[in-house]
Amino acid sequence: MKALLPIVLIIGALIGWFAPDGPEASEGARPARAPAPEARPAARPAWRGGPLVLPRAGDGHFYADVRVDTRDYRMLVDTGASVVALTGEDARGMGLHWDPSALAPVAHGASGPVLGVPVVLDSVAVGDFEARSVQAVIVPEGLPVSLLGQTFLSSVPNVRISGDDLTLAN
Repeated sequence: MKALLPIVLIIGALIGWFAPDGPEASEGARPARAPAPEARPAARPAWRGGPLVLPRAGDGHFYADVRVDTRDYRMLVDTGASVVALTGEDARGMGLHWDPSALAPVAHGASGPVLGVPVVLDSVAVGDFEARSVQAVIVPEGLPVSLLGQTFLSSVPNVRISGDDLTLAN
């Protein structure tokens, strides 16, 4: 997991891809049924249940079972990551396709530039917490596990870490 640390630390730079005056998503990436911006808010939370508590794993990280559209994935919860970052394998499982020529630097890691493609995910949910039209980036090389970053976490009213528990709550 130590190899993950440089990538996790630089994912914060990804948010520049989604700034209003930043570059548009590459035509080589297919968003997952991305709606028009006026169709619905960028991150609309929809929760019905109580708090969701995620225990710290043996490696010191928190992991969540995440539903993207209709499929489940295991992601590392990264409160320091600006966006949801997908491995190439998870992106392919979601039906996302990208042209390798569309890859562009999205961050800088210990080994040099990190290449990725911005996308929009229709629905991301953890337990009863759901966000729609979630900005994400596909990082097909060098990311060993997908990251659940702030483009989802910011839609949850209360995210807190206490001891060995990370809690998502209203």
